[in-house]
Amino acid sequence: MKSCIHKKLIVSSVISMGILSTPKVICGPLINPRFKEVNEYSKKSFITKAVEKTGPSVVTIETQKFVKKRKFSNNSQIFLDPYFERFFGLDLPKENQPSIEQSQGSGFIFADGLVMTNAHVIQGSDKVIVGLTNGKKLKGQLIGQDFFTDLAVLKIAGKGPWPKAKLGDSTKVKVGDWAIAVGNPFGLENTVTLGIISNLKRNVAQLGIYDKKLELIQTDAAINPGNSGGPLLNSNGEVIGINTLIRSGPGAGLSFAIPINKAKEIADQLINKGKVIHPMIGISLIEKSSSESNLNQVIVGYVVPNSPAEKSGIMKNDIIIKVGSKDIETSSDVISQISQNGINKKINILLKRRNKFIKLKVIPTDITNLQNK
Repeated sequence: MKSCIHKKLIVSSVISMGILSTPKVICGPLINPRFKEVNEYSKKSFITKAVEKTGPSVVTIETQKFVKKRKFSNNSQIFLDPYFERFFGLDLPKENQPSIEQSQGSGFIFADGLVMTNAHVIQGSDKVIVGLTNGKKLKGQLIGQDFFTDLAVLKIAGKGPWPKAKLGDSTKVKVGDWAIAVGNPFGLENTVTLGIISNLKRNVAQLGIYDKKLELIQTDAAINPGNSGGPLLNSNGEVIGINTLIRSGPGAGLSFAIPINKAKEIADQLINKGKVIHPMIGISLIEKSSSESNLNQVIVGYVVPNSPAEKSGIMKNDIIIKVGSKDIETSSDVISQISQNGINKKINILLKRRNKFIKLKVIPTDITNLQNK
């Protein structure tokens, strides 16, 4: 749109001299193009801005698993190389023919050529393909995976530059903050859902999951099938979590994400060491509210046989008062202190058993050692 602006308006009406000066007129754009761009951007919602900032880093992860379905004995004459089967025209039953199982998930690029996703997205796969938002599909190499935290790191085969997501700080997340879940379910690029942060430090044991070691961010932003491994963003477009699961059945509509600070810690160990150490002493914990003190009590619910806890004298129904120098209020406090202590190093634990206080020293071990007991 153009407007004619008077640069100089001098109207002299000197009747006696018969002089009338006409104004000089210059026509040009009314709005500065630069201002127009800024103005249009300012009209975008915070959701649009957040997705535009991080969306290019979100990838589709396609996996393939080769399944051999043969029920013939080792000395069977039909047990032949596939090339020979085709050559001789052998028509094997469909249930005995090799097949390829395909699945799909999401992830995001967080460093040069490195992708974060869920371990369950790539579990058992023989081939991983990473699909970028520009349409390119590149091979993905598994750097490491940790099933206890459901985290995996992939390396993209190819050269950058790569669109990288900006990682936020999950310790600054508050209940009620905006939450934006992004993923590529079924290969549909940048599918976005919006909600709020409903809860923090949600223990997965409360969800009936006992084979994972996770404290999750709970959100009501829908995490659709195929969104697993994609980022959960704050209102500034920073990654605050990794979408990991949905609660089905009773309580459906609840979604959960791994806090990004924990994910970064796990990713660093996978990149540098190829595995993750999880210090444990071999107990399960129960939280109960005390009617006397109006405070939570953390009680030992189970002791793993032959574990560091059992060897040190910890028993079922013991109340944990202190671990290290930390007064215990929640089960998360116990887990945090033991994790920070590390393995093969003593940690002091103060217990209350009936009416007696007991001090013990326990040496945590890696969780894989407990599984091998």
